[in-house]
Amino acid sequence: MQRQGQVWVRIFPDKPITKKPAEVRMGKGKGNPEGFVAPVTPGRILFEIEGVSFDVAKEALRLAAQKLPVTTKFVVRRDYDYQNQNV
Repeated sequence: MQRQGQVWVRIFPDKPITKKPAEVRMGKGKGNPEGFVAPVTPGRILFEIEGVSFDVAKEALRLAAQKLPVTTKFVVRRDYDYQNQNV
């Protein structure tokens, strides 16, 4: 995309994950926060791109999807005419 267009990340890791230390017995309360995750449900939009051509956007999202641990699908808005775009 080379510094043109805009990308929006539509998910944010806001769910804390806790973990108890190694070799600790069961019980005695909840463990310490270990990190944060973003639960992704089917149908959730992860990224939005604007200001680049259709082919550039599709290639950029294809490369990004390879690094994600979920299966993804490229979706185009209904009212978007990507064949007559002048970018």
